[in-house]
Amino acid sequence: MQPLAYPAKPRPGDRIAVLSPSSGLPGLFPLPYELGLTRLEKDFGLVPVEYPATRRMGSTPRERADDIHAAFADPTVKAVIASIGGDDEITVLPLLDRELIRACPKPFFGYSDNTNLLAYLWNTGIVSFHGGSVMCELGLPGAMDPLTEASLRAALFTSGPFELTPAARFRDIDRDWADPATFLAEPETRPGAGWTVHGPERVVEGRTWGGNLETLSGLLTADREIRGDLAAYDGCVLLLETSEELPSAGEVFRILRDMGGRGLLGRFPALLMGRAKTWSLGRRNSPEESAAYARDQRAAVVRALETYAPGTMAVFDVDFGHTDPQLVIPYGGTARVDGPARRITVTY
Repeated sequence: MQPLAYPAKPRPGDRIAVLSPSSGLPGLFPLPYELGLTRLEKDFGLVPVEYPATRRMGSTPRERADDIHAAFADPTVKAVIASIGGDDEITVLPLLDRELIRACPKPFFGYSDNTNLLAYLWNTGIVSFHGGSVMCELGLPGAMDPLTEASLRAALFTSGPFELTPAARFRDIDRDWADPATFLAEPETRPGAGWTVHGPERVVEGRTWGGNLETLSGLLTADREIRGDLAAYDGCVLLLETSEELPSAGEVFRILRDMGGRGLLGRFPALLMGRAKTWSLGRRNSPEESAAYARDQRAAVVRALETYAPGTMAVFDVDFGHTDPQLVIPYGGTARVDGPARRITVTY
């Protein structure tokens, strides 16, 4: 494959499309959504543009695909950002017009179920951005974490290298978006412990691919947006992170085992593993239970790597998934992972 192209960046004052390619949750939870829109305008200087399905729960895949096409085709819109994730975006992929999107490349920001669209853009030849959503990062109660804000601002408006920094403290515990009191206090945080490197410590530089592990599993099962020629992934830096669904260590291992059995996992000389999300409103783990969950997930990843990709260097607890702060990673862009120096630099 030829190198993927970085789309032109927006500037303050430009219009940015706000889409819900997966789920219209802004319609159910307006408080974080409206806060996120306000921050886009006041803090980042962008003009949000909504589309018909952005706030509509139960929108059809065709309606969501139409919004994506309209956003990319509009020459006055300079970037696209997802409101949030969900679990239905894979149904939109077969309805997308690849040539229309290729002819109108724009920076796209999203993660979680938006891994579907990130992978689609990767195969279309467009660099996108894993991270940033209106409801979760921009709509965070209290203040945006400085690491999140600096990373998102750099990814939106600048080009060139950006060094990622381990978080001294992170947020893993959620509060009820339907409760106005949620937005009157700063979220609870926990101390971070830096990054951990497993495997052969070396320097790896390559373009990135991957995303949310559960969503990737769906793409693999449906055989969508996965290259038939696996050599396309040779030398790439793999990005993996898990969601608030809290997949078990056994499930994590089985997905990676299947990637390994397919001959995919061993293609990547480096893996960036996002900090595990260990708490959800449906599973309120104690600190001890959260720590055990994270240890078990790491052990599952290490087991899979030792079995199917022993030459892969893995860096654990990188802040780019479902915890906060969240660092934006270019998807299809360049990442340089210096294992011995414990440094990660991405190119925006």
